[in-house]
Parts: sequence; structure tokens; C-alpha cells
Amino acid sequence: MNQYLIAANSKKGQLIFNVFRPIDLGIASCGAVVTFILFLIFQPDNLIGGIFVLFPFLSCAFLVMPIPNYHNVLCVLTNIYKFYFVDKNELTWKGWCAKNEYKD
Repeated sequence: MNQYLIAANSKKGQLIFNVFRPIDLGIASCGAVVTFILFLIFQPDNLIGGIFVLFPFLSCAFLVMPIPNYHNVLCVLTNIYKFYFVDKNELTWKGWCAKNEYKD
């Protein structure tokens, strides 16, 4: 009993900090670098300017935020894009007892 070959959390062991893929950390770090550069360039002195400067980091952090039943928001958006906009394979179901005379 309870003699499994693969641990239930084996996929998380392959991730960085058990949450992030390398591309996720790349996206978050690019957002942080762009935000830092914007802080150096604009030096906001009001709330609207601060939100404008923080927007790249906040949007990148939103994309790599973990959510239940998916890896993160980026994976959900990728799946939605593939479902609606990428060419779909049209599969014909022939059933269990298809006769050879009806094959294409």
C-alpha cells in the first residue's frame, strides 16, 4: 500500500523555488528592470506617475502569479490563445466498430 513510483509533487521539484519556470523568472526580472529604468528616468512625484512607472512590474508579476488548476496566469492566457486562435485539428470519430469500407 502507498508504494508509488513517482512522487505526487515531482513536477514541483523541477521548478525554481517549487513555483517558477525559468521563463517566468525571466519575465518578472525584465519587468523589474524596465520599472527600475523608468524610476530613474521619470522620478514620479505623484500617484499617477508612480502607477505608470510601476505598471511594467505589476503586469509581469500578474502574469507569473500562481493560480489553482493551472501553473500561472501566463499558462491560462496561452491556453486561451491556442484554443481560440490557433488552427484546430479536425478529428473524425469513427467509433469502436468502424468498417474498413468507410475509411478515407
